[in-house]
Amino acid sequence: MFDNILTVDEVSVAYGAKEIVHGISFNLRRGEILAVVGESGSGKSTILKAINGLGGIVTDGQIFFGEREITNLSMGERKKLAGESIGTIFQNAGASFCPVRKIGAQIFESVAAHKNWTYAEFLERAEIIMQNINLDAKILNEYPFRLSGGMAQRAGILAATILEPKLLLADEPTSALDTITQLNVVQELMKLRARQQISIVIVTHNIGVAVYMADKILVLRKGQQIEFGTKEQIYKAPRENYTRELIKAAA
Repeated sequence: MFDNILTVDEVSVAYGAKEIVHGISFNLRRGEILAVVGESGSGKSTILKAINGLGGIVTDGQIFFGEREITNLSMGERKKLAGESIGTIFQNAGASFCPVRKIGAQIFESVAAHKNWTYAEFLERAEIIMQNINLDAKILNEYPFRLSGGMAQRAGILAATILEPKLLLADEPTSALDTITQLNVVQELMKLRARQQISIVIVTHNIGVAVYMADKILVLRKGQQIEFGTKEQIYKAPRENYTRELIKAAA
């Protein structure tokens, strides 16, 4: 088990008295990309929130980050992991920023909680990432409400990756972007994996993105695990009719 950077073992998650996902299991090794696919309401984002501790209660099963169980960490322990070890790209990245503070100040503050960088060192690293994802450096001096959905999403990608985490959780990271920028973001995530051997869990409705990026694919439906396997197993020889329908719909 502990050869994996991430292990989710028979995990069920509830909001209040309602269980949303049931008995989900998968693993991810260093440098691998896992795509979680399925229709809206299938539980994809709930799984990511259970991993980073930002939503729902794990009612059964265990989650491991390397050898460390992180199923029910305290908020303080979560903060230590967030950013440097586990980064998160939110579906609506603009909403994750404070609306009355500038983008650059907020990202630098989160960096300063983990690294003793000067602001100049922060800018140097940030500008490299911004060039790769087609994001103007001027946005660091903007407030979140002044950014378009696409610009806010890319600012979220900058915030999630600047500390070079070992695991990146990406919840529909291209959903608010135009086609060209979607491609740029996907390619940048692939380059990030190649440069740093980062592991990525990406939630997506787009089976094409999943097939292009992923080493493994997890298929969910109505909170249930339909199938999990390598990209080749899932795409070329799906066992379940639901998976075949997803692939057919994207053709």
